[in-house]
Amino acid sequence: MSKFIYFTPEEKARAQNTDLVSLLRAQGERPVRSGREFRPPNDPSITVRGNKWFDHSARVGGYAVSFVQRYYRLPYQEAVLLLLGRKNRKTYEQAKPVNEVSKAFALPEPYGTMRRMYAYLMRQRHIDREVISVFVHEKLLYEDKHHNCVFVGLDDSGEAKHAHIRSTNSEGRVFRMNIESSVSEHCFHKDGTDKSLYVFEAPIDLLSHITLYPYGWQEHSYVACCGTSIQPVLERLRQNPKLDMVYLCLDNDDAGKDACDRMTDTLEDMGLDVERLCPVRKDWNDDLCAKFERKEKDT
Repeated sequence: MSKFIYFTPEEKARAQNTDLVSLLRAQGERPVRSGREFRPPNDPSITVRGNKWFDHSARVGGYAVSFVQRYYRLPYQEAVLLLLGRKNRKTYEQAKPVNEVSKAFALPEPYGTMRRMYAYLMRQRHIDREVISVFVHEKLLYEDKHHNCVFVGLDDSGEAKHAHIRSTNSEGRVFRMNIESSVSEHCFHKDGTDKSLYVFEAPIDLLSHITLYPYGWQEHSYVACCGTSIQPVLERLRQNPKLDMVYLCLDNDDAGKDACDRMTDTLEDMGLDVERLCPVRKDWNDDLCAKFERKEKDT
């Protein structure tokens, strides 16, 4: 049994109000921006903002102390000691008051052409031009004025409700995020005519898989969760009751495997057939690029 440690009400409040992005960075991690929130690099299903966190896969959340308990697997007293800096002599910022008034969702302003987007997706990511053009034609993909790829998610009435942007620069820091006030269940997707649904973490992996396995692809349904939350999957199933076969094509890493296990349990309980399709490398674009490199060497 661990020794009891007394914390004053002020210490408890200070620990609970720790800014979680400050905490993660002080621990040597690089949280990734996602709209007004951030995602820890080791578990993209979690978002943090100020002193609050939420796990979109498990549908649970809370404040700083419970985050440290869950993320770092520490008991309550150890978590509070860490947040107070008494465990490692580090100090963390306090969360600032958050204005909860949400900005209305709006798509980024498009650029006049899509040359840079096509060049990036085809030359660097090796995605098939015809595949890109199908999504462009259906207004699910375009280039914004900052030359980012914009992957658009529509609701069941065809109105844009979600946008994920990804920089096209080949050098420097990679930029990717969900546009503020995006509705998570309406992520980037495409409906098909048969009964199969293919599930991915990132839009580029979705396009890469189609490029790798093009036969009959427009008959299938696809969704990119822009993370590992099951909510976009459940929304596709709600809108398309005929779907009865789900292929989980998440990343070949710990976060992807854990998310596949969680999704499988939920989907099988719903009476659906579920199969895991795993890339050989970390993700489907890595597999596609490796195939291209082999082809280049052979020629």
